[in-house]
Amino acid sequence: MAQNDFGSAFILLLLILDPFGNLPFFIAIMRQLPKQRRLPVALREIGIAYLVLLGFMWGGQGFLRIMGLSQPALEVAGGVILLLVAIKMIFSTTSEIFGGTDGKEPMVFPLAVPLLAGPSALATVLLLTSRQPGQMWTWVAALSGAIVITGGLLLMAETLLKWVGDSVMRAGEKLMGLILTAIAVNMLLGGLRTYFLR
Repeated sequence: MAQNDFGSAFILLLLILDPFGNLPFFIAIMRQLPKQRRLPVALREIGIAYLVLLGFMWGGQGFLRIMGLSQPALEVAGGVILLLVAIKMIFSTTSEIFGGTDGKEPMVFPLAVPLLAGPSALATVLLLTSRQPGQMWTWVAALSGAIVITGGLLLMAETLLKWVGDSVMRAGEKLMGLILTAIAVNMLLGGLRTYFLR
């Protein structure tokens, strides 16, 4: 496994999953549930999100072939999506991006999809596997690590919010948004370069 590839993929996926930005929304949903249901529901939704992303990762190449999509087109599209997500992270809150759940117990929507396994995360895992399909286990390991960290932070959501406060959490999300902006622009430029120089 290439350490460099693993590290960069892990950081990218962690930024996309945006655990700090998702904390307020996650807390708001969990507070609507009885205490004894919160942990099972949270674990179930994190698990569903992981399986969705994993399925998209393994089936990504077949999807590209069926749709007739080229590598540069996917890179440009992925860069645009990531850029939009990064802008939302910087200028808005998670609760503004996603709606509420009317007090019902969430099942797949909105915690698993689109909060965790949203369009940006799906595009990212697809992009990773299309770039270097021979390193599939590297990408699986990076995704697994990012999901474990994200899930752990979400499960400790209320405690973290009490420890660091809402303003620090928001600042962390803005910082993640700035880093993601640079990654998105780099991906976009890479796709355009590949398209025009091939």
